[in-house]
Amino acid sequence: MGIFGRKSETTETGTATTAAVGPDLAAVTGDYTVDPAHTTLGFVARHAMVTNVKGSFSDFTGALHLDGEDPSKSTASFDVQMASIDTGNADRDGHLKSADFFKIDEFPTMTFRSTSVEALGGDDYRITGDLSILGTTKPLTIDLEYNGSAKDPFGNERAGFEGKAEILRSAWGLSWNAALETGGVLVSDKIKLAFDISAIKNA
Repeated sequence: MGIFGRKSETTETGTATTAAVGPDLAAVTGDYTVDPAHTTLGFVARHAMVTNVKGSFSDFTGALHLDGEDPSKSTASFDVQMASIDTGNADRDGHLKSADFFKIDEFPTMTFRSTSVEALGGDDYRITGDLSILGTTKPLTIDLEYNGSAKDPFGNERAGFEGKAEILRSAWGLSWNAALETGGVLVSDKIKLAFDISAIKNA
């Protein structure tokens, strides 16, 4: 079944029960706040042509408006604090925050504002918007899969999505690199983006 129309099922773990609900369109349509504690905004870059380095951002806010009857009217916005970048290595994180990359003193925030949403069929959607980094704004298209909606044990109505995209970082002015003696460069231009989003419906 498509978005907002999954079958109902109940799963129980210990004493806490989470019911995956199949609400009608009116129940799912509404405004949502992204839950940072259960959301991942991640990326993957190729390092030295031979391995992948993964990272994420831990400090961000996000808001969604879901329209079950007309998904094209749905919207999304995110504000990400660049100082929260984490690749698991303090020296590398410091370099990424420096003038070689994100220049966080001058450009502390990365933003995304959706401009269109397209239903692709089933649980698949495509969202396009404006991604702003280093004062440069370029379009970004993200393929999303709707993971369903559920009421958690605390009474929160949640909706979940997984997304992926690819960008060329040089398009946003992120062009620092170093040549390798064996050919190629230290950091790939192509960056893979991965999102795992949990959003809570506003009261």
